Amino acid sequence: MEKFLTLSAIAAPLLRDNIDTDVIIRIDRLVGGRPDELGKYAFELLRYLPDGGENPDFILNLKPYRRAQILLAGANFACGSSREPAVWALQQMGFRCVIAPSFGDIFFANCFQNGMLPIVLDRPTVEAIAAEVEADPEHGFVTVDLEKQTIVSPSGRKIRFEIEPARREALLAGLDEIGMTMSREAEIAAFQARDRNRRPWVYR
Repeated sequence: MEKFLTLSAIAAPLLRDNIDTDVIIRIDRLVGGRPDELGKYAFELLRYLPDGGENPDFILNLKPYRRAQILLAGANFACGSSREPAVWALQQMGFRCVIAPSFGDIFFANCFQNGMLPIVLDRPTVEAIAAEVEADPEHGFVTVDLEKQTIVSPSGRKIRFEIEPARREALLAGLDEIGMTMSREAEIAAFQARDRNRRPWVYR
C-alpha cells in the first residue's frame, strides 16, 4: 500500500449529499470484470450520457478537474452498501483524498485499508475550500499534510483536521491493519514466549 505523507493537488468540488456507493461504482460492474478496470466506470450514471458519450455538465469531466487527486464531497459521502471497490474505483480515477462533512462508516474504514485519506470537516469549511478552488480551478491547489494534520487552501488558509492516531500511523507507514499487526511481530513473539512459560498447558 502506498504511503500517504503530503499531497498537493487539484481538488474537485462534488458537493452533493448522500452519494452512495452504487453511484460511485454500480454493482453490475463488479461481476465478471477486472478490479483494475473500475476507474472508467466510477460515477458512471453521472459521468456518461445514455449514448455513452461524456456528460459535459458533470464536474469530473471538466478541465482541470480531470486531473484532480482530492475530492471535495457532500455529507454522508459513500453511504449505502459495504462496497470496497468504491474506494478502488476512486483511486483508479486518480483520487487519494476525500474531504467531506461526513462519510458512510464502512467506506470510511475501507479508505484506510487502501491508502486513501478520508478527512471530516464541517460543511462551511468544505464549502469555503470549494469556493476558493472554483475561483481559479487551474491553479487552485489544495495541500494535505498528514504528518502535520493540516490542509492548506488555495489562498493559504491553514485548516487543522483530526484523525485517529493508529490510522494516521498506518497511512504514514503505508500499512493496512494486517501490516500494522505484522509490524509488531517481535512484541507478539515476546508475549507468546512469556505466556508459554506462564501457561504451558495451552500450547500442548
